[in-house]
Amino acid sequence: MRRVLWAALAMTLVGGALAGCETATPYQPLSPKNAQSGGFTETRLAADRWRVTFQGNSLTSRGTVENYLLYHAAELTLAQGFDWFEMADRSTDKQTDTYALPGPYGYGWRPYWRFYGGPYGWRTWDPYFGGPWGPGFGPPWGPPWGPDVETVERYEAAAEIVMGHGAKPADDRRAMDAHEVTTNLASHIVRPK
Repeated sequence: MRRVLWAALAMTLVGGALAGCETATPYQPLSPKNAQSGGFTETRLAADRWRVTFQGNSLTSRGTVENYLLYHAAELTLAQGFDWFEMADRSTDKQTDTYALPGPYGYGWRPYWRFYGGPYGWRTWDPYFGGPWGPGFGPPWGPPWGPDVETVERYEAAAEIVMGHGAKPADDRRAMDAHEVTTNLASHIVRPK
């Protein structure tokens, strides 16, 4: 059991150290080789229909994820020789993970004693969780805190797009001109360094 706890603690520390060096996801293809996690994907469904996604890391806002999805849909539309696209289906999902980080005694270590308690046998005393009588009965200077808890949110946007040639349909409010979208969003796109 202790090995499992130490392994979990080590993974938390390594993950936290790596996350500390991380920046928001730039506009890039999704690949494990990228310096920053996240990116876009595309899957052809038919000659004029594609599924596109964009995954952001924990530092990428929902708005940025959705803008990158729109930009990639427009960029893909132009690359395929079309002029406009319509989002037939679109969603943005939020993934939330909660981690308990090591407590105030450092990297998982905290004082802990075992002693023989007369007729009651072996007992423990731990100032972090309480004295020999259970939680809350520790020394008078007992810590009023518990482990740090961190919540991490990540967003992923996905859409099925249908592409078309010529001018976008005037009566279709969901149709977007790919040239206009790329022009309007170009200043908001951050590419990898």
